Amino acid sequence: SGRITLNPLPHLDPIGSVIFPALCIFMHMPVFGWARPVPINPNRFTSYRSGVIWVAVAGPATNLLLAVIATVILSFSLSGPLAAGSLAFLPKVLSQAILINLVLAVFNLIPIPPLDGSRVVSMLLPTDLARRYDSLEPYGFFIVMGLIAFGVLGKILYPAVGFLYMLLIRSTGL
Repeated sequence: SGRITLNPLPHLDPIGSVIFPALCIFMHMPVFGWARPVPINPNRFTSYRSGVIWVAVAGPATNLLLAVIATVILSFSLSGPLAAGSLAFLPKVLSQAILINLVLAVFNLIPIPPLDGSRVVSMLLPTDLARRYDSLEPYGFFIVMGLIAFGVLGKILYPAVGFLYMLLIRSTGL
């Protein structure tokens, strides 16, 4: 389907990548969006359940890895040649990269369909219960919007992101 590419255009979802973020900007809301889901071929999994879990965990794990890499670069950027001159902006950029990747990792692990955390939970549930749980998927967007509107999402994200951020920063001696 032309999706195995580094070109971001095939991954864009017209609503989630263009229209919804534009509405967020217009309505002075926090801007976020989404890409088209990545198609997977479960026939290639040796175990369907563990295969789906690995695929679901891959995105948040990548975000955590990027946060770790940004933290390591940040620790080097605060001393030596990277700390001076035209690269003085680097620590702020890296701090933001760490935070963005931690927010994405934690957010995507929330067990609300269609987020990655829900895929993990679904695979761990008995089949009949998983089917009922998966039936929430058409309403997942509205559930997430409700959690944002009532301030619940922030109460979930901020402590977890703050903990992970401090863990990364302290692990490098910053």
